[in-house]
Amino acid sequence: MVVRPTQEAVIREDIVALPGNVTYPIGFKAYGVHAGLRRKRLDMALLWSSRPATFSGMFTTNAAKAAPVRLTQQVAERGLSQALVVNSANANALTGKRGEENARDMQQMVARGLHVPPPFVAVASTGLIGVPLPMGSITRGVRDLIGLWSNLREETEADGVNASEAILTTDTMAKTGARLVRLSGGTVRIGMMVKGSGMVHPQMATILGFITTDAEIAKPVWDDMIRHAVDRTFHRISVDGDVSTNDMVLGWANGMSGVAVENDHDCKIFGSALTELMRQGARDIASDGEGATHLVTVVVTGAVTEADAAAKARAAVRSPLVKSAVYGRDPNWGRVVAAVGSAGVPFDPTRIDLSMNGMTLLQGGQPMAFNEERARAVMALPEVIFVVNLHAGASSAEAWGCDLTERYVAINAQYRRS
Repeated sequence: MVVRPTQEAVIREDIVALPGNVTYPIGFKAYGVHAGLRRKRLDMALLWSSRPATFSGMFTTNAAKAAPVRLTQQVAERGLSQALVVNSANANALTGKRGEENARDMQQMVARGLHVPPPFVAVASTGLIGVPLPMGSITRGVRDLIGLWSNLREETEADGVNASEAILTTDTMAKTGARLVRLSGGTVRIGMMVKGSGMVHPQMATILGFITTDAEIAKPVWDDMIRHAVDRTFHRISVDGDVSTNDMVLGWANGMSGVAVENDHDCKIFGSALTELMRQGARDIASDGEGATHLVTVVVTGAVTEADAAAKARAAVRSPLVKSAVYGRDPNWGRVVAAVGSAGVPFDPTRIDLSMNGMTLLQGGQPMAFNEERARAVMALPEVIFVVNLHAGASSAEAWGCDLTERYVAINAQYRRS
């Protein structure tokens, strides 16, 4: 069972949620092809901006960074990008000098085909670690992607959809979204495609995430916006507690709307839209965790600081005991409080409240009587929401995870043979 969180139709008057993808903003194209890296599914994608875009990125903190991560970090440092090439099924991680050369070959092949400088091309890979890239398949995939790009046919919605499907690994669904944002100077658009299902934990972006916008944004502002949004979304999800070698969140702002994000008012509105879009992506990833049957949301309120609230919420969603209890529909709520208490910042347990999907389980540190059958019925819902009030301050944060099932073990016990 895959949980698909409901997308809000309208967030606020000046931000509208839409079902688009990275091709929704003006000037962006995207394609997906089957290069032979996987048996049948699409496995390579190309993202293209009609003109060089202000480029920002956040990258895994894993010390064993994959070759494409290190290469794309260099692109982000320069601050301009016009294209991205992605392959699934192979991470090109821990592949030595050969892996570095293969990542750079991917960059150069795409640059030649698109007639842009190689430093304008970002590279991303996801999949099996420790196996060299099959460059014959990669070359074929780049050729086919460039062929689609160079074709003068009218673009279709299917192109962006195919790109979002080509980046998936054990995901069971593509994860995309869009926002229309009304600013003081006019309307801008934001698009997204992300992937993530396993090896997901908040020590950076925990995923592959690609964000496009036709707004004009200065590099320092764009960097801050991406960082702020990631901290409040992709940094707050956990499927299994493992941090990937290949994670990155990348953002392109090509300015083709002619509308600049400059004043404080516009920065606030645009930043809110960006964060809300990434929040949707984060929830989609958590709900599509490997083998998941439930989305688990933990909201911590009444904390002294937002950082403290976030740490406590993350501790609860990554707890194997909490995840197992949700899977078994066992209202063993003490596991949630124990996980919150393990986050490193103390609190007064005699003041804490805890509820589960509106059912009060703990109030003022005192256990409350509840109906076991009703609690189990509540835990059968697609999303199980725990709200913890510390009564210590005015800050809050939420985090997202999923339950832990036998299917997770089966998927990862046979990953190389999948």
